[in-house]
Amino acid sequence: MSEKIAVVGAGLIGRAWAIVFARAGFDVAIYDAVPQALDACQQLLRENLSDLAQHGLIDEAPDVVAARIKPAASLADALQGAVLVQENVKETVEVKRQIFAEMDKLAAPDTILTSSTSWIPTSEFSEHLPGRDRILVAHPVNPPYLVPLVELAPAPWTSKKAVARAHDIYTRAGQSPVLLKKEITGFLLNRIQGAVLNEALNLYENGYASSEDLDKVLKDGLGLRWSFMGPFETIDLNAPDGIIDYAQRYGHTYRDVAKTQLPNEWNETTLKQIESERRQELKTDQLGERSRWRDNRLMGLVAHKRKQAK
Repeated sequence: MSEKIAVVGAGLIGRAWAIVFARAGFDVAIYDAVPQALDACQQLLRENLSDLAQHGLIDEAPDVVAARIKPAASLADALQGAVLVQENVKETVEVKRQIFAEMDKLAAPDTILTSSTSWIPTSEFSEHLPGRDRILVAHPVNPPYLVPLVELAPAPWTSKKAVARAHDIYTRAGQSPVLLKKEITGFLLNRIQGAVLNEALNLYENGYASSEDLDKVLKDGLGLRWSFMGPFETIDLNAPDGIIDYAQRYGHTYRDVAKTQLPNEWNETTLKQIESERRQELKTDQLGERSRWRDNRLMGLVAHKRKQAK
């Protein structure tokens, strides 16, 4: 008998998580407090699974995978018998506290409770709960069935056993879990992404380049290497004798550049200018279609990476 995962919230991220676990052979119960959201996700799940099948990214027929994902009539039904719960509801501390208090009452004592929150530390919504030792953040990258990283960010009181079990489940689900050794707002990915966005906004705001060319810097430059190597491996390979050699050659320049890099206020005027440039490239009513194009490009990249030797 396969293990059961409960997915709470049937929006974009919830649907994606359902695919991640069902594709790996888990039974999935998906629940949403809004019945219409639960109904709407069924067709979208089939479309996503069909796209994955076309790229060879699922080993079974879409209908077989979809059959493992079953809507739950209530939160209690969804959580019953689950080894792990993946929460994907509104991104506010108040809502997180409410749903985790409810789940902590309903779930079996050994069920791991995780949140997909992008920013909120586990301690913000778990501190006063009786079962706080089995609660942690498991932050994905959108969509998690294509981008495997998941950031495991426990609170100081989350048990090592719960973290280890979560790490094992996500690994078996085909994800690439990383562990935060201590809490920090935004976790790892969003802090690094935020640093890049901050500098891109500064360069744009101060007239150094267009938004289109700044996008090219990543997609045709840094992003190509970073899609299969991280920044530390990149610099390790960019000097004959490795990281120390690289630092001795270029560290002083990075230090000087860092002194000129200031915070960005994300002001409305700048954002409106970038919005105008983007809308010239892509109309608002084309965003959904382009998002599906993005996902299919990601599928092609994932398929390519799977064929490469480690």
